[in-house]
Amino acid sequence: MTVEQNIDRLKYLLTLFKMSADDLLSILNLDRKNSFTESDIFSENIKLPLLKKIDTVFNKGLSYYLDPSTPKATSEASIFFRKQNFSSELNLEAKKIVNRFETQKISLSATAKLAEVDMKRKLPVYAVSNNAKDVALDIRNTLNLKFNKNPRQYLEMLIGVLATQNILVFEFVEMPNKKERANIDGFFLKPNFIVLKRQQQNLKREIFTLAHELGHALLNEEEIESLEENFNSDVQLPRIERWCNDFAFYFLLGNFESTFNKIEQLSPANNYHRSLIYEISEHTHLSRTAILTRLSFDKKITYPSYQRFINEVEEQAKAKREEEKKKRERDKLNGLKVIAMAPKPIYSPLFVSTIQLAYNQGIISEYELMKQLNLNPKNVNSFIE
Repeated sequence: MTVEQNIDRLKYLLTLFKMSADDLLSILNLDRKNSFTESDIFSENIKLPLLKKIDTVFNKGLSYYLDPSTPKATSEASIFFRKQNFSSELNLEAKKIVNRFETQKISLSATAKLAEVDMKRKLPVYAVSNNAKDVALDIRNTLNLKFNKNPRQYLEMLIGVLATQNILVFEFVEMPNKKERANIDGFFLKPNFIVLKRQQQNLKREIFTLAHELGHALLNEEEIESLEENFNSDVQLPRIERWCNDFAFYFLLGNFESTFNKIEQLSPANNYHRSLIYEISEHTHLSRTAILTRLSFDKKITYPSYQRFINEVEEQAKAKREEEKKKRERDKLNGLKVIAMAPKPIYSPLFVSTIQLAYNQGIISEYELMKQLNLNPKNVNSFIE
């Protein structure tokens, strides 16, 4: 069976994802004896199984390729057309995640306009010439943040508080058995869209990512990135990235700045201030890695000592993961049910309320409501009252 595709739409996707026809064919022909050719994928009457296989690469839905309209590669269409370079080299999964949320941003903007929901950002725009520490204090005061020791509850609270300032925050969740994972931690899309990768095993990293991307939002500077290099004191960061790191650190440090300032040069004589570092980490949601990186930037620890401590932290985290894995295996051997629930992302209250309002006004269907909020029919009533 063949269907008539709009070839321009496939070419647009290749341009968007910065892929060549050969790049796509190398994916499609993996483990195949009879290889597809360029003439196969660019045929106006394309075989349906091949089109389905192409869509496993881009995840756009078959109707996308059949649409007769031709999308334009403009700066308004995607960050991939607005920026040529990013802080991280993005893999295909990362590009797909970004494209998915850009599509959602455009759709939500249209829905909000029809529902007469004001989504204009309320927080001011700053510049890198502004002192990041001072800005962090101003924003903390504006948001009136309250500390919650539970990292998941703190993250939910922070997402909710940002919603009151018309900053929308979304999580994307990747299943543990996924073959290729997006190599990004988060990104900011103008004017007020922040997306985070769910860090199930490292919530402090996710919280820092949110604070870092909030820094990008305050500067109104778009970026897509992994924070790996940001936690490496041996890397020279671009000015904007350094500003966002400074902002994130002091934003999360909050009232513990005076405690942090008590830390002198780390040495064996003061046991490398382990107790103070641990205390700050426990009461701020700053990871020990983030604190040690800041101390390294401040020249309060030598690089060999810094690297040794980072390795120690990583080994402890690895040991904890291994112990959790062994516990699950023991429970399974003992006949205990190990239920692997698919984690659900945190939804911004602003997003939820906008979708609810759009449904109540007849702008979107019940199906669209369930799709947007990932609901099953049993839970619909709780969201439409």
